[in-house]
Amino acid sequence: MQRAIFCISLLFFSLSARAQQAGENKVFSQKMGKEIPVWVFLPSDYASSQDTYAVFYFLHGAAGTPQSTVQNMPELQELATSCQMIIICPDGGYTSWYFDSPIDSTMQYETFVSQELIAWADSSFRTIRSLAGRGISGLSMGGHGAVYLSFRHPEVFGAAGSMSGGVDFRPFPKSWDIAKRLGSYQSNKNRWEENTVINMLDLATKANLKLIIDCGTEDFFFQVNRQFHAELLKRKIPHDYTERPGAHDWAYWRNSIQYHALFFHHFFLNP
Repeated sequence: MQRAIFCISLLFFSLSARAQQAGENKVFSQKMGKEIPVWVFLPSDYASSQDTYAVFYFLHGAAGTPQSTVQNMPELQELATSCQMIIICPDGGYTSWYFDSPIDSTMQYETFVSQELIAWADSSFRTIRSLAGRGISGLSMGGHGAVYLSFRHPEVFGAAGSMSGGVDFRPFPKSWDIAKRLGSYQSNKNRWEENTVINMLDLATKANLKLIIDCGTEDFFFQVNRQFHAELLKRKIPHDYTERPGAHDWAYWRNSIQYHALFFHHFFLNP
């Protein structure tokens, strides 16, 4: 009996330790019925400290993975330490666009990120469990996803960002599997109009989000980002906006992540 109790205790300890590790983790999504890879970066003094930490959620782009983000942004660990925050990079599906697809039950990433991932992070790490301690950003598809989720869940995220984001995907009706998530634009125009971020600014006017948006001038999303900026100005929605030389590539994003990390660090210090 004692041996059984010991084994059960050891199993519980092992699972708990696994759930609270830096590096790659697996988070089960009840909504999708599958495990989702999630990479976690902890400040270097996390283990020796009793502090609670803000969390910066970072979303990858279309056809990307957390692993590709980690491989191409080796500075994430350094940023977690220097900015004293936890950085979490979840898998967002090959081309989920981070909403709950009405036609594909395997692509329910709005629920996963805004509910299931948050609950896992808050139960696994010493986090600040309020919107004052949560920020979300991403690149390309992930930039769209970060702004989309922050607009729809202002009670969860206090700050959001987008680098090279697909903030209006309507000009690209045959690209990046968007039609597989929403149906074709021609037959499902309302779905496309309702789920593209540039049409969701009424939600932003009701929230108190801190926003940072940037895009390279040689990026194919440059014009939709410039239009998004214009719409934010028109509605008097405060935000940081930057245009810099650069294309839709890792060279641009490795530079951009430095500015986003600093932006979120300042937000966490003064929410």
